[in-house]
Amino acid sequence: MIKLKVNGVTRQHDGDPDMPLLWYLRDELDLKGAKFGCGMGLCGACTVHLNGKPVRSCSTPVSAAANAQVTTIEGLSTDGTHPVQVAWQELDVPQCGYCQAGQIMSACALLAKNPKPNDADIDTAMNGNLCRCGTYLRVRAAIHKAAELTASNATKPATKPAAKSASGAGANLLPRNGGKK
Repeated sequence: MIKLKVNGVTRQHDGDPDMPLLWYLRDELDLKGAKFGCGMGLCGACTVHLNGKPVRSCSTPVSAAANAQVTTIEGLSTDGTHPVQVAWQELDVPQCGYCQAGQIMSACALLAKNPKPNDADIDTAMNGNLCRCGTYLRVRAAIHKAAELTASNATKPATKPAAKSASGAGANLLPRNGGKK
């Protein structure tokens, strides 16, 4: 039996310890944010955090997460108000949206390590997160915006989270319309 914490909740896996973490998250826990892209850890669509570090869950066995903390995009915030999610929505980063959960998770890991990244830092950290739609410039702009939001939130008193919109988009991790208004 493998014990792990997923988005703050203690879980256990009694199956094959070599099962990819991605399949455990998607099939057993019904967390569909991380996507299957390549199955070899090359595209980044399946990126989650393992003890705060970005990993490719398609090539990480569940056993590697034993006694560890796994954070998926669903665990960033309960209402979509994480600064990276807000920046992604404000700048309409997604086009098709398939890779965006992995992009966001890599961006969050970068900002946790480096709260004021320059373009070279961003390009290095995001290398390996592929986007067939070519949203790389918007991703970079959104990371800069998230860094600004994080810095400005650090200087503001705590406020109540924004209410969900009628469409529920405030609770979504990414807009259902692929970022188009």
